[in-house]
Amino acid sequence: MPTQIKFGTSGWRAVMADEFTFANVRRAINGIARYVVSQKPSGARVIVGRDPRFLGETFCSMASEILGSYGVTSLVIAEPAPTPAIAYAVIKEGADGAINFTASHNPPEYNGIKFSTPDGAPALPEATKRIEAEILAYDSARQTATSPPSKALAQKLDPRPAYLARLKEVIDFGVIKNAGLRVVYDPLWGAARGYPDSLLRDAGIEIASVHDTRDVLFGGHAPEPDDHLLEGLRDKMRATKAHIGIATDGDADRFGIVDQDGTFFQPNYIIALLFDYLIETRGWKNGVGKSVATTNLINALAKHHKTELHETPVGFKYIGELIKQDKIAIGGEESAGLSIRHHVPEKDGVLAGLLCCEMVARRGKTLGQQLEQLFAEVGSFYPRRENFRLTQEVKEKFTGKLGSDPHSFDGRKVSEVVRKDGLKLVFDDGSWVCYRMSGTEPVVRVYAEARTQDGLEKLIAAAKQWIFD
Repeated sequence: MPTQIKFGTSGWRAVMADEFTFANVRRAINGIARYVVSQKPSGARVIVGRDPRFLGETFCSMASEILGSYGVTSLVIAEPAPTPAIAYAVIKEGADGAINFTASHNPPEYNGIKFSTPDGAPALPEATKRIEAEILAYDSARQTATSPPSKALAQKLDPRPAYLARLKEVIDFGVIKNAGLRVVYDPLWGAARGYPDSLLRDAGIEIASVHDTRDVLFGGHAPEPDDHLLEGLRDKMRATKAHIGIATDGDADRFGIVDQDGTFFQPNYIIALLFDYLIETRGWKNGVGKSVATTNLINALAKHHKTELHETPVGFKYIGELIKQDKIAIGGEESAGLSIRHHVPEKDGVLAGLLCCEMVARRGKTLGQQLEQLFAEVGSFYPRRENFRLTQEVKEKFTGKLGSDPHSFDGRKVSEVVRKDGLKLVFDDGSWVCYRMSGTEPVVRVYAEARTQDGLEKLIAAAKQWIFD
């Protein structure tokens, strides 16, 4: 029985040599090719790219060959490229989609396939369900038929020049230079090596970098720009007396930001600060988008600025739809993904880091100082996410609990029950807790936010107790 290939919120990911095998990759690409041809029977062009993971070049060659056999022209990117650069290339080239071999911030033993649709956005569930069905159709068809003969030749594509030119339009590098800002960049051995750092350097800005070589093992850990993995960035910041540190994950769709004093700034706060900054500097008041699990500081700012708020299920594809419809100035998720108006409908970690540089430079204040000012204007918010692993017995019991509509929680009155994604309970004081079951492992993700740090600790403890009671 072949492995079932399922495309989640960011494509299909699996451990190499376990489920991510040549045979399964071949099945997945055939499914995508069949889907593309069903949408455009002739003349289709699909971009093929990758992050720096092991065997990426080989997988790209395989994909190109399979696409060609269906008459689909592949535009193959030779070097590792950031996911947002690939997304921008889809739009710029008028391509019919992109196949991106990446496992993003997953550990080095993983690889994955992400499919983007002709609008440059991550494929929505209706598209990925069709692809999964086409994989099954291919599995059935290949029992009786051989692959069609090759019909289309591959072409080469370099997405870097157009993407960097686009970032020059979006970011005010003159402001960063004139402020004398010193920046350190950590690509975490990933696909964005030579992207934000080259832009800053070309603009005459003092920039240093760490982990700027190809390493398919990413230093022996996940290429995730999270607090505990950015000590090398902090060391370089201290050595260069930098004002800000910026980092991107393996495929550069996620970001990590470190303030001048070495404090890691969680994405919740970065999205809120940039929302406020874009209204201040660009005058964009068309709206803001956030996932149901992202800080309500954004809600408070939307109210403060009299701007429409759009709350989505978890998954950047939903934010991407709002970007495409020009309904929001910025959209983001607490898992470190954001994009802005008139940009790609895809997470862009390179953009996020550069915008933070511009914001710190223009305002002449550290991120910490800017957050204090926001709290003074709209109140303080303290969010956190934690994961809890469940036994099968606890999982079954808790899954039943998630179907209930509790009126109280740890002695608090529940003022609102939100079922946009999982179960979110909102309380009278504005604090809230949200539960989401993992789709791939026996884990429940708990997102909580309170108006004080002490209140957050109590809320997290109560949220854990509610799972296991």
